[in-house]
Amino acid sequence: MSDGAMTTAVEPDGAPRVAGLDILRGIAILGILFMNINDMGGSLWASFDDIRHLGWTQADQVAWWLREIFADGTARCMLEMLFGVGMVILTDRAASALETSATDPASRIRRIGRALFGEAAVLRGYYWRNFVLFLFGLVHIFILLWPGDILHTYGIAAMVAFLFRRCGPKVLLGIGLTLAMLQLIGGGIGLTMAQQARSEVAQLRAKRDAGQKLTATEIGKVKDQAERADKRAKKKAEDATRIAAEDKARSDATGTSMSWAKAAWTTIFFLWGFSDGIGDAMFLEWAFVWEAAGTMLIGAALFKWGIIQGNRSRSFYQRATLIAYAIGLTGRAVAAYWETQFDDYPHMILATGEVTRLATTIGHIGLVYVLLGTVAGTKLLKPFEAAGRTALTLYILQTIICLWILYPPFALGLYGQQGWMGLMLTALAVNALLLWAANRYLRDYAIAPVEWAWRSIISGRILPLRRGGRTATGTRPVVA
Repeated sequence: MSDGAMTTAVEPDGAPRVAGLDILRGIAILGILFMNINDMGGSLWASFDDIRHLGWTQADQVAWWLREIFADGTARCMLEMLFGVGMVILTDRAASALETSATDPASRIRRIGRALFGEAAVLRGYYWRNFVLFLFGLVHIFILLWPGDILHTYGIAAMVAFLFRRCGPKVLLGIGLTLAMLQLIGGGIGLTMAQQARSEVAQLRAKRDAGQKLTATEIGKVKDQAERADKRAKKKAEDATRIAAEDKARSDATGTSMSWAKAAWTTIFFLWGFSDGIGDAMFLEWAFVWEAAGTMLIGAALFKWGIIQGNRSRSFYQRATLIAYAIGLTGRAVAAYWETQFDDYPHMILATGEVTRLATTIGHIGLVYVLLGTVAGTKLLKPFEAAGRTALTLYILQTIICLWILYPPFALGLYGQQGWMGLMLTALAVNALLLWAANRYLRDYAIAPVEWAWRSIISGRILPLRRGGRTATGTRPVVA
């Protein structure tokens, strides 16, 4: 590792920064826009149901394949791992502070109280921190109208991950991988059963068409398969209706500020379990929290082993990158191929999504530290450190720029006018602007605006924005 890449900084609330982790965080937060911009500049429902709706020229296909194989889900995965790292750093820091104060001879009662209830104090501080983050996420959803917010999910998931903070790295990794493997096993079983049912019903239909009589059980199997096919067709028709309604409400030609806001609210409430009048609602928050909490535990394990913060040798990261990419990129390429066949066959590779997401993300982390082991790589990645230190603010700015300026009908009205390639190039341009702004901002300021608001609320005092500024005193101690 290059020494220059791993210098540390200190936030106005006393929180230490590690440059390598900030670089990872900066890459991840900017990478998030490549995942979100298609839902901001095009139909959110099309991203789930028909990717061709956003554009399927040769250039669009190249952009989609690159995004699907190298990026899809990995920025989110890296952020989740870094939340696990933060959980270890913050809670250990808080526990150490309590232990230090417990040795103060000033008050025997205070020492006893902290010895007995120190863990509760750490929990209270960490939960308060993430509850405030959860509230910020709700503002992002219900005020800025972004259905895809991750802050509220991570706030909840971090509280779950905290319960395992005293576990060793092997246990943390085991729990995290178990949660990931449940998707692989559960999805694999479901896909296998679906494949077997289709094959069996095809044979039964051939038997029936040949004039042979089916048993009551066999007739039931054929009927069940037909009902499942009808449900799939019904869902596809419902999604097509949602796409058409969303396009009408959000496009410059037919949309208004009111129709744009109504479409956003409809999507938000639908994802939170309320019907949109087209079909049955879905509530997926539990699945997102499950995924995030498991990945946070994996991140915590990688930190305790000294992996995610860059403490291992360059050869270690080279090997890790090659192995992780061999698993992750290969699996994702195969899955992308079958997805572009645009059939509804239950391909088994689709059950490996979480495993290949984790592997690809670990490959990205390894590659970052391989690059940071060189002078050229350090110079290339150094600007992302500022993005990592301003990650919350950049995340909100992505929403403001794209959702409120570039694409809505009351502003530039570019919704629906870009295919996959145009959307990815726009994300690249916006990220370049934000990366420059983050580095320029931190020349004069110690902390970004959204981070400042978050940490000021957490600590119960007004933190200084500018470098060398004074901190207003308050009553709430900084616990985590």
